[in-house]
Amino acid sequence: MADQRFQSLPGFRDFTPRDCAIRNYLFTTWRQVAHRYGFTEYEAPIVEPTELYLKKTGGELTGQLFRFEDQGGRDITLRPELTASLARIVGANQRDFPKPLKWFQIGPCFRYEKPQKGRGREFIQFNADILGEASSSADAELISLAIDTMLALGFKEDDFVIRASDRESWLGFCSANQISDTAGFLPLIDRLEKIKPEILDKKLAEFGVTRELVDAFIANPENASAAFREIQDNLNARGLGQFLELDLTIVRGLAYYTGAVFEIFDKKKSMRAVAGGGRYDGLLSTLSDGAADLPATGFAMGDMVIRNFIEETPNAKMAMEAWMQRNPACDVYIVVADESKRPDTLRILSELRNAGIHSDFSMSQLNVGKQFKKAEQSGARLALVIGSEFPEMQLKTLLFRTEETIHPNTDLIESIKKHLDSPDGPLIA
Repeated sequence: MADQRFQSLPGFRDFTPRDCAIRNYLFTTWRQVAHRYGFTEYEAPIVEPTELYLKKTGGELTGQLFRFEDQGGRDITLRPELTASLARIVGANQRDFPKPLKWFQIGPCFRYEKPQKGRGREFIQFNADILGEASSSADAELISLAIDTMLALGFKEDDFVIRASDRESWLGFCSANQISDTAGFLPLIDRLEKIKPEILDKKLAEFGVTRELVDAFIANPENASAAFREIQDNLNARGLGQFLELDLTIVRGLAYYTGAVFEIFDKKKSMRAVAGGGRYDGLLSTLSDGAADLPATGFAMGDMVIRNFIEETPNAKMAMEAWMQRNPACDVYIVVADESKRPDTLRILSELRNAGIHSDFSMSQLNVGKQFKKAEQSGARLALVIGSEFPEMQLKTLLFRTEETIHPNTDLIESIKKHLDSPDGPLIA
């Protein structure tokens, strides 16, 4: 049993080789889809000045900061999210890049909150943002990216939905009902189903409205903003409109959102939002004290909740497992059947590795049976047996228990690559 004194801290994770493989699957998928959409990757520091977050959000997030003073006496924080860092970087460098900027980042974030399903104190986020484009086309592009990311992860139309709204709709509601404190009112809408009814009624009454009035506004599709309708038309033209659903309860809690907002939900409603984002046109100006001002929209997807969703969705889990089978740590395991051939084994091992083929072998002398067991444990698809018949060798598939002879005049590298590149697995009959 592990020494309890050396367990990881609450809300932090160890990544076993399988956990790393799943993380690599997410990273690869996120990057591939972002690149398909013409997004460019950037990187920001994990530690930022605390003032950056106090200036950006205030409210609930400030109580979740991993905040401390460094040896230089600076007040610093482990980043709780990536948008503030992006705004800082763009504010300082935006003149160097043509607009719009389409940037993405994948990296760890930290929040001191209660660990629960899909939420930890350390988590990894995929953030994608478009800056310098004010039209609803940018929002549609971003939502399309989110949809295609879900599809690339193996989800189907029956698995998830994009629930979207626009803060402009609620600003119109506030204007019609003489609500001036929108910063106080909108968080109530964001938490409509989470607040006890009697408490919610009391809080709404402070703004001069009732739950019935709010519910009637939400239920009326005519209250969709012009921007939402444009986004819907845009997605319809892409063949993705079926994934979008108007839901005026979506306003997102953070005060810096200014327009269209959306969240991704599983249709079975077994977990909280899988991802979310929206338009935040004024944030860059706020963080740069007016030195730079670009319209912006973005979204984030966390690794913990999306992994849970994948593992609870059979087709998505199957896609993930298939990817890991196609990307094992080891493609070919060399079995040394004759120890006198170990120098030849090492030479061939280097040739395979130099050709980009993931290869392994037993560094110590073991009998052939134990070597095959290690080959299976490594996840290798093929075993190359080097014995007394060398330079003739045997190439075996570990799953199907089939083999072929590699003759001295056979191109070993080409033969192995041909088997590994087969979509249905090695082609050994």
